[in-house]
Amino acid sequence: QVQLVESGGGLVQAGGSLRLSCAASGLTFSSYAMGWFRQAPGKEREFVAGISWSGGSTYYADSVKGRFTISRDNAKNTVTLQMNSLKPEDTAVYYCVANRKSYWYPGDMDYWGKGTLVTVSS
Repeated sequence: QVQLVESGGGLVQAGGSLRLSCAASGLTFSSYAMGWFRQAPGKEREFVAGISWSGGSTYYADSVKGRFTISRDNAKNTVTLQMNSLKPEDTAVYYCVANRKSYWYPGDMDYWGKGTLVTVSS
């Protein structure tokens, strides 16, 4: 049974930082690209960041480029999203995903975590 368990969400002031982690089990972690999506209240789920199976390639939404950094540790089966210079518009539930495809559409991800809430106050 595949499990993706997110942690690290919480309340932070604008301009602050948070570090999200995702622990994966039940899958061959190094065979999957890993990523993060988010969903704000009343909005559709959107891609935030992705990282290839080797960690050699990373992908970011324009809205977070230069502020967020994704990384992975294949020895520990974890993926991390370092979020800096947070803005109120970053407020959302953040979901960890495992992906065996070369694109990042919400309907095409193989596995999802249950999400962790990030709230950025102004």
